[in-house]
Amino acid sequence: MSLLVAAIDFGTTYSGWAFSFKHEFESDPTKCSAKNWSGGQLVSMKGPTCVLINPDGQTLHSFGFDAESKYADLAGEEEHSTWYFFRRFKMKLFSQKGVQRDAILEGENGKKLPAKRVFSLSIKYLKDDLIKTSNDRISGSAVGEADMHWVLTVPAIWNDAAKQFMREAAQDAGIAGDHLTIALEPEAASLYCRHLPIEKSEKSGPEKMSLSSFGPGKRYLVLDAGGGTVDITVHEILPGGRLKELHKASGGAWGGTKIDDAFYEFMVEITGTGADIRTKVMDKFKEEHMEDYIDLFRDFEIKKRAIGPDGDSKVTFKMPVALLTMVQQIRNKTLDEAIKNTKYASDVKSTSDKLRVNQKVAKGFFDASMRSITNHVKDLLRVPSCRNIDAIVMVGGFSESPLLQHAIKQTFSSTQVIIPNEAGLAVLRGAVIFGHKPSMITSRISKYTYGTDISPEFDPAKHSFFKGKIDKDGVHRCHGKFSTLVKSGDTLEVGKAQNEEIYSTVFDEQEEMGMDIYVAHNKVPEYIDDDGCYRIGTFSVPVSGRGKGRTVKVRMIFGGTENDVECEEMATGKITHLLVDCLS
Repeated sequence: MSLLVAAIDFGTTYSGWAFSFKHEFESDPTKCSAKNWSGGQLVSMKGPTCVLINPDGQTLHSFGFDAESKYADLAGEEEHSTWYFFRRFKMKLFSQKGVQRDAILEGENGKKLPAKRVFSLSIKYLKDDLIKTSNDRISGSAVGEADMHWVLTVPAIWNDAAKQFMREAAQDAGIAGDHLTIALEPEAASLYCRHLPIEKSEKSGPEKMSLSSFGPGKRYLVLDAGGGTVDITVHEILPGGRLKELHKASGGAWGGTKIDDAFYEFMVEITGTGADIRTKVMDKFKEEHMEDYIDLFRDFEIKKRAIGPDGDSKVTFKMPVALLTMVQQIRNKTLDEAIKNTKYASDVKSTSDKLRVNQKVAKGFFDASMRSITNHVKDLLRVPSCRNIDAIVMVGGFSESPLLQHAIKQTFSSTQVIIPNEAGLAVLRGAVIFGHKPSMITSRISKYTYGTDISPEFDPAKHSFFKGKIDKDGVHRCHGKFSTLVKSGDTLEVGKAQNEEIYSTVFDEQEEMGMDIYVAHNKVPEYIDDDGCYRIGTFSVPVSGRGKGRTVKVRMIFGGTENDVECEEMATGKITHLLVDCLS
């Protein structure tokens, strides 16, 4: 067990770090140290996921609120064109089929850099900041890297390529691979909530309750609503307090940034366009007045957290003078006059530097996201393995929204809803717990059907005529046959092989057997080019000696947060562990 566990929660909108020493964890698993971030009126234990990179494109200038403010200053002086500023870039890794190792990110001013560099520089900042703070806690000596174990959080709905991308970015940031664990965000939050006493949790219903009061056999759904993604998993409590997953992780891109997007589109509509219909006032405002643009959305961030289901008072936003002036210049009318030509004429009013918005309009910013979330949870609770759950646990920054809380409680009124205090920090604090005790999660459910391609001898009774080919030794083989390793929905016991197959060399001089891994989301394909089946990665199994028929037992271990391949040569007993390379 490491002396110190350090966790980095790299979020779409906000990121942060936390750590705890071994003795602190043993006395109180929920106790950890974290940084207080501040920007304007916002103060929290996480800062905005924004990074400013120097004009050399290689070194980091600042991160978080500091990056926002510095870039705004540069833009105000028209000196920003050579800098690289990126924000909310994590969602670039949310892709069904994979991520390229050399993927490129485009910054706010159109300048581009390799995505891996942007991620690694950001992680390095968070790593170095944490190390400095942790060492300040110890008088006389610093914590050595050998005494630290790092945990990096990722959404559970991410694919294998995205997880590998984050691992490699962390290693580029100076975190040793054997001192790094990838944690799934809703699992981390679940572990944190399991340790919370009753008085630290809120609830819906007549009685106080928390997950710590749940005994073996109890089931609950974890709704992790973050800035970018909404991650949902279902857990059952086992004897000893360990957890097993009952249904594969699911969710979608329905997080808090959807509300920001809706507000932006609202602002686009009320401010309008210029003579050239392609020129949106908001785009020009963002380009020429970045500091004011950031302030506008910081103000919205504060106001949106207070928008609730009750009350009919208008929501007031402060409008930057530069935006009001730009509307007048481009539209030749005031903002209030522009609003009167939109569908918001009776619900929105601009007076002086204030924009007063009817509650109905303000709540409407949340509609699409909340509808997606509630509909998905409804569908999930109809699945046999998810029926009769005892509670819904809401975590993640978006779960702190009174509107989302109300929607979940109203829609699922017969189910207890548990919302921990500071729900937005549950993942971060839970990641520290997971680093200290990863064995708390005993099993997971496979999201995909995994398989590899094999080339058995051709059998006309079993194989398609079009798959038959003669290999270089003159043997008629069926090429591209899908060999199932794990099926979607299978229970995967953590640390144990879910599949064991023996593979043989087919050529005399073969030194390795290259194996591709394919996935399908539902049914088991017959061939690797069937619809819905695609290649996600590859690995090479080493073999000794020479000659055909040399055998290797390959064990696929899919139950961890990352996949592991254990290869045992049958002739020598040599065991090798491999990682599937999922990045193209």
